[in-house]
Amino acid sequence: MTDASAEGLTDRIDTTTPHPARRYNYWLGGKDNFAADRESGDAIAKVYPAIRTTALENRAFLQRAVRFLTGEAGVRQFLDIGTGIPTANNTHEVAQSIDPRSRIVYVDNDPIVLTHARALLTSTPEGATAYIDADLRDPASILGHESLRETLDVQRPIALMLIAIVHFLFDEHRPYETVGRLIDALPPGSYVVMTHGTTDFLPKELREYGEAEVRAGRLKLDAVGRTRDEIARFFDGLEIVEPGVVPIVEWRPEVPEEDRPPLADAALYGVVARVP
Repeated sequence: MTDASAEGLTDRIDTTTPHPARRYNYWLGGKDNFAADRESGDAIAKVYPAIRTTALENRAFLQRAVRFLTGEAGVRQFLDIGTGIPTANNTHEVAQSIDPRSRIVYVDNDPIVLTHARALLTSTPEGATAYIDADLRDPASILGHESLRETLDVQRPIALMLIAIVHFLFDEHRPYETVGRLIDALPPGSYVVMTHGTTDFLPKELREYGEAEVRAGRLKLDAVGRTRDEIARFFDGLEIVEPGVVPIVEWRPEVPEEDRPPLADAALYGVVARVP
């Protein structure tokens, strides 16, 4: 495995401000989080009690998508942006269990993620993994990074993984332009995978309760939910893989319908699309 230099990164750790990667770790039952992350996670869970179910279903979607890409679509290269703190069955583990030659580049902007990446994101001898300390809001810092060029063949198909990350881009971050710059850099035959938060499935009273908590200052949102049409817009010009832009629990499910959580308990859309 290769990674960016970690020198000085520990100085960037702000234990007083919640970070999405550490909060997600908390929801998944991990221990790599601080009081601010737990307080933020609990505030969101108070408004949306199913958030832990959403986090678990999001991970399950990622694994299904990687199995499809590696096992059916023949993809052997992955650019996973917003990887989060490693847990079980990460992208490289799923892909390399199908083809050990798979090569994966992870990207995140939390130094704690980098610390764990060094220890956990190991590769098969036939494949490779790398880690880039960078931010989705700065695509150039990702696309121009030497670790990406050293690990992936940018002339061959790459799967761009944007799992539960794009909803942290507000309008001022120019989300469509930002994602578009990444997609434009992909060679033909590549794929784009996204999960994105939405309020489409939530009952009216739950949405109104959340809005009231935000107005009262008890809930601080660092993400934005988008509608199905707004999410589909990210994929204009791409070939969307069946079953389309759907709730994550309905994207190529592996369990019977009666064993899946209600849509309101996993409020994310999932989509996989091919670059023509």
